[in-house]
Amino acid sequence: MVSAPHEAMHRIFQEYPGLFSRVSEVLGITIPPPVSVTVMPTDLTESRPVERRVDTLLRLDTEDDQPFLLAIEAQGKKDPDKPASWAYYLSYLYTKYRLPPLLLVVCQDRATAEWASRPVSIGPRQWPALTLCPLVAGPHNMPVITNVAEARKDLALTTLAAITHAADPDIGAILKTLSTALRDVPETIADPLVELTAQGLGNRPAAQQWRNLVAVDLTFYKSFMAEEIRDEGRTEGRTEGIAQGILLFLAQAGVDVPDEARERITTCGDIDTLNRWLLRAPAARSAEDVFAGE
Repeated sequence: MVSAPHEAMHRIFQEYPGLFSRVSEVLGITIPPPVSVTVMPTDLTESRPVERRVDTLLRLDTEDDQPFLLAIEAQGKKDPDKPASWAYYLSYLYTKYRLPPLLLVVCQDRATAEWASRPVSIGPRQWPALTLCPLVAGPHNMPVITNVAEARKDLALTTLAAITHAADPDIGAILKTLSTALRDVPETIADPLVELTAQGLGNRPAAQQWRNLVAVDLTFYKSFMAEEIRDEGRTEGRTEGIAQGILLFLAQAGVDVPDEARERITTCGDIDTLNRWLLRAPAARSAEDVFAGE
């Protein structure tokens, strides 16, 4: 089952595709801001049995007319099988789209980030045919932003930094800075960032700190998460609201929702499951995309 932090770590790039240019600067390379971004299908399944899906796939067209594909993976722990999968993703993407692919791995703990950062050579030791070199964003290199003025300069980067530092001892100060920075911005900007932060913190102790800050600092905020914070007893109302939000996103995208899928959404009583579906809904091309992997 895909966790809420896993969803948030890569979905933020779908909501704010220009974020990667700023992240690349933090990571020590220079990639121009995109002049356009296309959300690409994430299904890398071959016509034969093996199904493979990258978490998020974007096409970025830059000012220097050198488009590339950005595959984003959220990685929660070390997995010895992942490098082989990542190499497959990049090879497949290059074969299918004939565009240079780049892999960004987003992590929330230093050990996993350092593991993911190591180049992996594929082929004989004397002459590797391929070398996998992911870019990695995590607590080891993302900024600790505790200055409100700095946070306001780039709210998406500040949100991603907070998510990657979810286990940092200074997370309270980081979240306070973010909530203060969001206080005076329009709800259309604040809403998705508040939700993504909540998803990214998952079940960590920092999640309760964020809930308290949203309740106090962002009293204007009206969303599924805020309603949950303000009244823990309205479980049925919250699930109905999230379900309607999922259906609204699908309707806006012109996605047909069969009766069976509609019933599955409207009768689900688990808030974590509904929140995962809610995060997938804006990019879904079919109702089944909402339930991917479940």
